Amino acid sequence: MQRTLGVSLLCASLVYAQTYQRLGTCPSLGCVFPPDQANFLPGQLFDIRLEVHAPVNGSEAFNNGVPDEKFSFCIQVGDGECQDASSFFSVAEPVLSTYNFTWYEDLFAEEAETPSVVNVAAKSYRALSLAEPGEYKAILKYFGTQQTVARWQVRSTPKEAVAKNVLFFIGDGMTQSMITAARLIAHKSINGVYQSLMQMDQMEALGHQMTHSIDSYITDSANSATALYTGKKSTVNALNVYADSSSDPFDDPKFETIAELFRRRRHGPIGVVSTADIADATPAGLCSHTRLRDELPSIIFEFLYGAQALTPDVEWPTSCEGPDVLFGAGAEHFFPGEDSYNEEDFYAKFAAEGYEIVYNKTGLEATGVDQKTLGIFSTGNLAKWIDRNVWPENLVGGGASPLGDESDALDQPGLKDMVIKAINILQNRAQENGTGWFMMAEAASIDKMMHSLDYDRALGELLELDDTIRATIAHLEEIGEAENTLIVVTADHGHGFDIYGSTDTKYFASKDTDREKRNAVSVYQGSGLSGYTVEPESLPTNDTIVFGAQGPNFPVNWEPRYAFAAGMAAYPDHKETFKIAKTGPRTPAVKSDDGVIANEKDKPSGFHVGGNLDITQAQGVHSLTDVSVFANGPGSDKFRGVYNSIDIFYKIADALALGPEGKYEAC
Repeated sequence: MQRTLGVSLLCASLVYAQTYQRLGTCPSLGCVFPPDQANFLPGQLFDIRLEVHAPVNGSEAFNNGVPDEKFSFCIQVGDGECQDASSFFSVAEPVLSTYNFTWYEDLFAEEAETPSVVNVAAKSYRALSLAEPGEYKAILKYFGTQQTVARWQVRSTPKEAVAKNVLFFIGDGMTQSMITAARLIAHKSINGVYQSLMQMDQMEALGHQMTHSIDSYITDSANSATALYTGKKSTVNALNVYADSSSDPFDDPKFETIAELFRRRRHGPIGVVSTADIADATPAGLCSHTRLRDELPSIIFEFLYGAQALTPDVEWPTSCEGPDVLFGAGAEHFFPGEDSYNEEDFYAKFAAEGYEIVYNKTGLEATGVDQKTLGIFSTGNLAKWIDRNVWPENLVGGGASPLGDESDALDQPGLKDMVIKAINILQNRAQENGTGWFMMAEAASIDKMMHSLDYDRALGELLELDDTIRATIAHLEEIGEAENTLIVVTADHGHGFDIYGSTDTKYFASKDTDREKRNAVSVYQGSGLSGYTVEPESLPTNDTIVFGAQGPNFPVNWEPRYAFAAGMAAYPDHKETFKIAKTGPRTPAVKSDDGVIANEKDKPSGFHVGGNLDITQAQGVHSLTDVSVFANGPGSDKFRGVYNSIDIFYKIADALALGPEGKYEAC
């Protein structure tokens, strides 16, 4: 963006590049959303938001706090004349709004509680599109001589689709180092040669994507999902909108998702599957539009009725129109109560819209494939693979029943169960409509367990994902859809995790001091070989583990004497033993009067690890690392190389030919 606000504002913009920002992607006093460097698919719907800021105080104070209410805005195509936006898009000039907001310029201002006040004049154009590929300039002029220029690119897209169906797997938070660790513990190696491989190791294409946010280099699951699903960068916590400065989290400028485009262009069925709360950021991102990802009840409302119904005064004519399959957890947003929208019964509302409702694995297996299906299997998030398959007694006493009666949810499906059933429903409905289908399936708790430093459970979730991919490919081959289906596997972001050695847990337990316990950690040649793929000599008589019962591609022993030693780049104070937490997921740190401290009840026999995060953080956090992209099927060759996260949207859209003239012709 061009900045011509003088030396004082140029100096202030140095603050913008860091922690405190007046408004992300708007370092000048004139804001254009979509901002500079935005990309579009031809015909993809989007809003335009214009804001002119007039700070009242602080280092940016300007024009006595009076914003320019007579700003102008035009669109230039190539080297042509810049045309007034209302004429260019053939729409009425939007109504001007005025308001103010506050922000802190830096830590010192926040500590002193001296916010800066900003007065704003703003307009929003709704549900627009650009049909022709090429370069565009959006030029906002204000305060006489000032201007902000946003350069937009509309990408060209094929007219012929190569894929009929798309199955998009997301291993939330999954990095290549985690895949490497999962391979170590689940696949036997002889003299350094693996005797079997992960399914991801065997995909047809491998690439890497960069995960930066629009205004920060560490992303969260909301804006990373936004990039993957829309081809647009956004702000932390934002789902498919550019975060503006208004107080309403639902009126921010929207843009169309891959699921909305697929429904609008191809009229095909859509599936959303997750092992998390179905209103969590990654599944929500397929169909929701809000600046605040934690607006969970509203996200469920939007899944069913669309954004237009959620905000009737804000035009948005496209939606997922109720996904054909919605499988996951988060039952508290469905049964009536304080966590559901207007405290209403959304099981009943989904049923009224023609959905079959299922609540457990038994019901999932028994249900047919003819109707739209809602499967909600617990409150919160689904139980982890290890707790469902190795220590199922950990599900007892959780009170996680999806019915909201505080009974236990003991009959939960896994990711593979949900994905195979979803394929069958989508395939049946696609055949009825003569179309293909689109599904996103998320292994959510790779990320959630990495946050809590519960590495064993995170790797269990990753292995469940890999096992699901393997079963999915086999199932698609069985039903004759493998050659028609593009499978993409990636993560939304990473964590700074890696294995660096092994730990003799028996020796560790025999020592009393922290320094003595650390002597149990061995590196390089001392790390030895993986004990996770070796049957123990004798099974504990007082344990419920049945070693090897989980089948191939999982560890046969989750409690070897020589366990892997691993760590994170960012972590709170905690205690460590390097042994699996057998009674349920870890809580490594807890709040105290002096900030977050190590949880003494978590691994009490461990040595203390001093944290490196600020003392408000009770979990590990995301990292900058690029993440891998794997692909199989028609269009998979386009996923090789290194590229931005937004490019995944365009590669999928190209495979489906989702441009205005695109079509799919069956072979």
